[in-house]
Amino acid sequence: MIVVTGATGNVGRTLVRTLAEQGHEVTAVSRRITERDVPPGVRADAADLSQPSANLPSAADAVFLLVGGDLMMAGDPARVVAPFTGFGKIVLLSSQGVATRPDSLSHGQAFAAFEQAVMDSGTDWTILRPGGFASNAYAWASSIKATRTIAAPFGQVGLPVIDPDDIAAVAAATLTRPGHSKAIYELTGPIPTTPRQRAAAIGDAIGESVTFLDQTREEARAQMLTFMPAPVADTTLDILGTPTVREQTVSPDVEKILGRAPATFADWAKRNAAAFR
Repeated sequence: MIVVTGATGNVGRTLVRTLAEQGHEVTAVSRRITERDVPPGVRADAADLSQPSANLPSAADAVFLLVGGDLMMAGDPARVVAPFTGFGKIVLLSSQGVATRPDSLSHGQAFAAFEQAVMDSGTDWTILRPGGFASNAYAWASSIKATRTIAAPFGQVGLPVIDPDDIAAVAAATLTRPGHSKAIYELTGPIPTTPRQRAAAIGDAIGESVTFLDQTREEARAQMLTFMPAPVADTTLDILGTPTVREQTVSPDVEKILGRAPATFADWAKRNAAAFR
């Protein structure tokens, strides 16, 4: 059996479906999950990893471990990891920020603490460190639907954002195939794209022009502060505006594991065009 935490998210939902289609026994775990959220034959367990009495399986061949922002900032990593130490393997979804922003509490230090807890658990492990998600573009959906516009800062700064489905595919491979023990993989898309280019790609996907509007850093920060803490907003803006060389570099790891190039942002936009119409 394979346990997938964060099973209703952008990565977890696809991962559950992929593993089930491959014929694996899967238990999908999320805070408010129900049987309606999973494919037939998949067990749904509602559980909160921040609670010591979480409703979790006692054993499994492997677990995909995703830790949410509130858990990272306030939780005890060793305690969160402890229920999975009897499993065959832990695949942790971490962040590229562990390597590129080690001094950032939200993007580096918090993830690094969970990585260390997994490494110290005595259980076999693999760590996945994705960069920015293509699905962050969902934040533009309401403005695209209403006015066919996107407002964002740093319109000409490119980053190789990754399709969450590719993260799920890599996770499925590392959960079920040999050869990934104690490996750390950095996951990116195949080419850097700018916010302006992503706006154009969404326009192409929906068959209508989408206008890109430049925001200042201050305007973007004020908007971000309505749904994220200031330190998270500030580091996110640093990545978007002044990325490191490594944050702009395409990693070979997705292609190495999957035997194919990662999907482009345009691929992601076409597959998810309905969200923007």
